[in-house]
Amino acid sequence: MPNMQNDPLVIAGTEYQSRLLTGTGKYKDLEETRAATEAAGAEIVTIAIRRSNIGQNPNEPNLLEVLPPDRYTILPNTAGCYTAEDAVRTCKLARELLDGHNLVKLEVLGDEKTLYPDVTATLEAAETLIKDGFQVMVYTSDDPIIAKRLEEMGCVAVMPLAAPIGSGLGIQNRYNIIEIVENANVPILVDAGVGTASDAAIAMEMGCDGVLMNTAIAAAKDPVLMASAMKKAIEAGREAYRAGRVPRKRYASASSPLEGTFF
Repeated sequence: MPNMQNDPLVIAGTEYQSRLLTGTGKYKDLEETRAATEAAGAEIVTIAIRRSNIGQNPNEPNLLEVLPPDRYTILPNTAGCYTAEDAVRTCKLARELLDGHNLVKLEVLGDEKTLYPDVTATLEAAETLIKDGFQVMVYTSDDPIIAKRLEEMGCVAVMPLAAPIGSGLGIQNRYNIIEIVENANVPILVDAGVGTASDAAIAMEMGCDGVLMNTAIAAAKDPVLMASAMKKAIEAGREAYRAGRVPRKRYASASSPLEGTFF
């Protein structure tokens, strides 16, 4: 059996055994957040700094009490930012709240209806953050040219969308994702649009280095059970990718040898 322990995900020089990254929004309470995160086996959890309390308000429950930084890599994100300036400001706030933590997930949205990334503003914010010493994991469109440009700029991971955030549609443009993966020298993680376990497995079978998801787990009827399903799908998809699938053919091919038959 292949030893999956020898196949870590490496981001900004740190090794992770789990290739499933999870969000922390949309759960009914902190206990469900904790249970689902554990069931997913996630080691990196992303937190929307503008929408979650990680110490800004001492009178409200602190998310870090159920997801402690000594157990998880906290990935602050800029969800809800629509300008490069707001995204940069949010990352700086996260660095202060997390004692100099520099690993961030950058997303700059274009509009409230589609939540597609504003690519121009994303490029601007990424450049500013990298110059300021941040390690940037960046949410972007599935455009191979933009993905490569963000890599060359110095982003430590590129995160193209599979489909609109929260849509559950799965990967809508496989050929673009494959093109991004095949030309990348940094981890490529599908971010946004995953709906169920098969979507996650497909992303991994295509060669993606990981998947980040929130709504697919948190909005499921049973989030903890779905988190467990996603964990298995990520692992199965990665193993299938490493194993190398049988080539597709137009016509049948016998499963057993035709030579040496008994009659």
